[in-house]
Amino acid sequence: MTVLPDGKLHFNIAIDGPSGAGKSTLAKMIAASLGIPYVDTGAIYRTVGYAVRERGIDPDDGEAVASMLPSVRIEADFTGGAQQMILDGRPLGELIRNHEISSYASKVSAHPAVRGFLLEMQRDIARRNSVVMDGRDIGTVILPGAEVKIFLSAGDECRARRRFDELRASGSDITFDKVLSDIRERDRRDSSRDTAPLRPADDAVLLDNTLLDADATLRAALGIIRQKVPGAAVKS
Repeated sequence: MTVLPDGKLHFNIAIDGPSGAGKSTLAKMIAASLGIPYVDTGAIYRTVGYAVRERGIDPDDGEAVASMLPSVRIEADFTGGAQQMILDGRPLGELIRNHEISSYASKVSAHPAVRGFLLEMQRDIARRNSVVMDGRDIGTVILPGAEVKIFLSAGDECRARRRFDELRASGSDITFDKVLSDIRERDRRDSSRDTAPLRPADDAVLLDNTLLDADATLRAALGIIRQKVPGAAVKS
């Protein structure tokens, strides 16, 4: 933890966990509570997935995906406080938020070339700002020196139900069984990949929110943050 010349604390918060645990929701709520930027790493990987699909590349083909990377320019714009992903100068907005792109993102994130391609980008953001960053290897790989590391989890059926409700609310006709199957497959893929497998950092605090709503999860997380960063100021 560093004290900046203006007296503000510089610290990073890493939120890791499986798909559907509510990492993004929690990270955004923490960022709003502390008045610091939220970095949506999932959106960064979704942008790579979008680029792969747009070019007609098989997301499971690591060599083809790696060959594409030098030809794309990916930026994260925080103007106005909200993160906007930009691909080759084009803001993508909600184009990266559908279920198909989620699947592409999971597949391309398993390739070492993709993770290496995005590593320095994510670290540079955290060096320049106090941030809340969520993903699957933030505390273990991206920000191993983060002052706060939380591993957020929930039962697979609970996570599938949350994702199913979210998709149906957005107009998708996907079935619950399909969402549950995808969640379980993603868990298997994320935990068994050779590069940066999903696992808690050794110094992460485990937080299971199966029985907690979003507000209760936030209260628990802020309690952890206050212990790790006593000077962190929570906005009223």
